[in-house]
Amino acid sequence: MIAIISDVHGNHAALTSVLAEIDRLGVRRVICLGDIAGYYCQINECCETLIRRKVYSLMGNHDWYLATNEGCARSRSANECLDYQRQVIEPSHLAWLASLKPQAEIDRLRIVHGGWNDPVDEYVLPSSEYFSAVDGRYFASGHTHVPCVWTNGEKTYCNPGSVGQPRDGDCRASFAICDDYAFSIHRVAYDIGATQQAMRDAGFDRYFYENLEVGARIGGKIDRLEIRS
Repeated sequence: MIAIISDVHGNHAALTSVLAEIDRLGVRRVICLGDIAGYYCQINECCETLIRRKVYSLMGNHDWYLATNEGCARSRSANECLDYQRQVIEPSHLAWLASLKPQAEIDRLRIVHGGWNDPVDEYVLPSSEYFSAVDGRYFASGHTHVPCVWTNGEKTYCNPGSVGQPRDGDCRASFAICDDYAFSIHRVAYDIGATQQAMRDAGFDRYFYENLEVGARIGGKIDRLEIRS
């Protein structure tokens, strides 16, 4: 079995709760589909935990922003969070993020943060049309923050959702289990208040973290995924 996590986004309380549940389920192999950085303030704690646990991790778009000192063209709030993380991140953690690859293949499972047209920043909406152009049978990506499992014919795709910022109207952290290429989505409650307090202590306004209470984007928008055949 493999546990698949994604989009941690500096939310250490959510990450530790997810890893505790993965341990409880007896899953020893964990992979992360990227976006360790961004949005919440505990970037060093998240990097340290993933490194210590030897979690195989990919580079997401927020990791790329942080590693390259680039900004996000579509979100002022994301950039404010990244600016904070640039001030506090340990050099060894920044070097680790910069070393990550955007995609890989583990056994027969093809993994990427974004999509197979743009590994870092493509939003995948699974469909037979999309995956007919991608080689392989089993796929997983993150980036959308909305969990799903999609199967059509011989092809199966999983998005584990987000550990650190769920956006589907469920405030619980999300991850997936791959057991002999059968995927299941799991949700875990965590101490949202601890993350919110860390953000307050770091000087952030409530606008940046109140969304965690409802499972939404910063600003309150809930995302839905329309599954197509």
